[in-house]
Amino acid sequence: MQYTYKTKGTCSSAIRFEIDEEGKLKNVAFTGGCNGNLKAIGKLVEGKDAKTIAETLRGNTCGPRSTSCADQLANAIDQALGA
Repeated sequence: MQYTYKTKGTCSSAIRFEIDEEGKLKNVAFTGGCNGNLKAIGKLVEGKDAKTIAETLRGNTCGPRSTSCADQLANAIDQALGA
């Protein structure tokens, strides 16, 4: 299933992604933000277990901010999975 999550507190404004029937992340794409770094995140998490990725990325911050694009991806996954 495909999801779109509007981010809060980051340079990116949205995250689009899919979670397949096995719980694996697919086609993670950020709108805005640090293009190269966010493309890299998408490649690194492709095909990985969504719950594990959320656990790994949750709480990651960016500079003085209390969140980051990676943390927002964890929030998006949690919302998608109803956690």
